[in-house]
Amino acid sequence: MSKLKVGAVIYDPKVTVIWSIISDFFKQENFEIEPVYFKDYASQVDALEKEEIDVAWNSPLAWLDSHLRFSGKELNGAMRDTDNDRCTYLVVRKKDEIKDIADLKGKSIGFGAIDSPQARLIPINFLHENGLEFGKDYTEKRFDVGVGLHGDHVGGELDSLKALLNDEVDATFMLDLNYEKWINDGTLDKNYVDVLAKTPLFDHCIFTGRPSLEKERFDKFNSTLDKMEYSNPDHKEMMDMEGLKKWVPARTSGFEQLKKANEYLGFFDKKGN
Repeated sequence: MSKLKVGAVIYDPKVTVIWSIISDFFKQENFEIEPVYFKDYASQVDALEKEEIDVAWNSPLAWLDSHLRFSGKELNGAMRDTDNDRCTYLVVRKKDEIKDIADLKGKSIGFGAIDSPQARLIPINFLHENGLEFGKDYTEKRFDVGVGLHGDHVGGELDSLKALLNDEVDATFMLDLNYEKWINDGTLDKNYVDVLAKTPLFDHCIFTGRPSLEKERFDKFNSTLDKMEYSNPDHKEMMDMEGLKKWVPARTSGFEQLKKANEYLGFFDKKGN
């Protein structure tokens, strides 16, 4: 039987190291896979649709793209434990005394890249659900770094934070994990900023299989991943780089906010413009 072809986007050079470790483990388990690398998620979903790959390690937006293209018939696989129950923080400067989302009407708000679920799409829908309409009630200042990587490249998110610290925008959005990281490494000072609001919880990355893939092979792929253990030093290296301690079963309920954001903005109708 041919190797299972698994797509991964190279958002960072470490991606090839991560997949080398995973591939070696799968070979030990007598289930060989072939990583196939892509420069962006659109190309990866194209390849999944054309059946050039069997499985894609998808961002939430790439999952939604696949879900729409396959009319909901895609196969949904493993996620990282850290992909479940994330949220995005709306951050403002303490000195501005902005106390409510309504206070941002007429203000300038910073966002990450145009295709970032966590730093633009979900936040814009969150503002909409809290009474601020896109293109009308505030000025969007977008930081398009790593477009095509769906927010995996946090450069836009970080640039938007720097704009807040430099008084160039009145508020900005950032993933909870990034906020915590930047607080811990000194990039951000809790004494200078307030978390004005938090989005409802959502989920992040997920393995997506093409609908025509034999379910038994997809199930075996997921069950083999599940054998990887953080207590194993070889696995720990990969898991630390990929940001997880264990693989968890698929769920798609955490993508509802992103679905609503796509409906509100028509992202896949007009590519987010």
